[in-house]
Amino acid sequence: MHIAVIGTGYVGLVAGAGLADFGMKVTCVDKDVEKIEFLKKGLVPFYEPGLEELIRKNLKAGRLRFTHKLEEAVKSSLVIFICVGTPPNSDGSADLSQIKEVALALAETIDEYKVIVTKSTVPVGTNRWIKSLIDTHKKAKVEVDLISNPEFLREGSAVEDFMHPDRVIIGGESSYALAIIKDIYRPLYLAETPFIITNLETAELIKYASNAFLALKISFINEVANFCEKVGADVTVVAKGIGLDPRIGSKFLNPGPGFGGSCLPKDVKALVHQGQKLDSPFKILEAVWEVNEKQKLKAIEKLETLLGDLKDKTIGILGLSFKPNTSDVRESPALVIVPKLLEKGAKVKVYDPVAMEEFKRSIENKEIIYSSNPLECATSAEALLILTEWNEFRFLDLNQIKGIMKKPIIVDMRNIYEPATVKNLGFLYSGIGR
Repeated sequence: MHIAVIGTGYVGLVAGAGLADFGMKVTCVDKDVEKIEFLKKGLVPFYEPGLEELIRKNLKAGRLRFTHKLEEAVKSSLVIFICVGTPPNSDGSADLSQIKEVALALAETIDEYKVIVTKSTVPVGTNRWIKSLIDTHKKAKVEVDLISNPEFLREGSAVEDFMHPDRVIIGGESSYALAIIKDIYRPLYLAETPFIITNLETAELIKYASNAFLALKISFINEVANFCEKVGADVTVVAKGIGLDPRIGSKFLNPGPGFGGSCLPKDVKALVHQGQKLDSPFKILEAVWEVNEKQKLKAIEKLETLLGDLKDKTIGILGLSFKPNTSDVRESPALVIVPKLLEKGAKVKVYDPVAMEEFKRSIENKEIIYSSNPLECATSAEALLILTEWNEFRFLDLNQIKGIMKKPIIVDMRNIYEPATVKNLGFLYSGIGR
């Protein structure tokens, strides 16, 4: 089967390479010619474990190709996956301009029956809008069927999530189109992956509701952590105690400086916006967002408690990506914390294993000192602030770190160290909720 994948971001590249690995003939399309030439060489423009190897394997096998020519890819394919971005507008709603651009381009190009699959995260009702756009503007008198097939990829483990998902959601109304999509995912069906077949609106909402609930768990445990600090409880033990209840589960009960990334923030905002628009407000999610924004400033409060006025104080920051195993800094807590520290007159040194170039592009500030390793970042610092739980930060030589810091202070916003161990080494230590 021939498949076209429109968009070569995280979702498009992982889906394209994954489908090729299932044995499909896949053409990935992007209007960025320079990016396409880069991908043809088997190179990936962002960090995602295992993705480059998967792309090179399927390029070599001849099942995967890249082009900037949409018409060529569409005409040769029965199924077209839409994997373009839906970033937030200023009011929190999803920006569907890229979706609309693709729909109108498909209307110009399609000259025979196609199944169009939306993997982009879109508000409820979008797939019907896409079909209406295509039907209104199509040049040829042909039928198209729309399928909603939301992705559940975690950055840092996206390849594993695509190849071994915990569920596959397929929304649609045409039994013929549904059969085609089930055939594409046959390797997963044979592996007994749960499939949910439903209508378009339900599939669209499953994606938003999933991410909203994960965001809710994070904000909840962050509020519990803040309460723990007031009463002398340990949030890590509280989280373990409640997470053992199978009705709650242990995942996403790790306190920190707030959630970030390309999914949770924009999806929470989009669902809140659509709820308000339909007079069915998500009051809980409005509170989730408020808690998350305040949580990012907890690191500043802790530094001021330990150091007083931050003016002319040197702060070393370990971790810039919103989570480990990715170079993505979108909505990262560091994007809020670093400017706030600079605003308060602090000198800021930073280090991240893979995300420093992305961070430089996001914050153009010559005052930020970029370090080549954790030791360089800690040298002469009056406090070390841990914002991302990269594994290499868990095994630092703390005795050596203590010797090169101006003051032995660690603010650990990911609780990667045991407080007693660090304090016994002579550090002033502040975790979160401990």
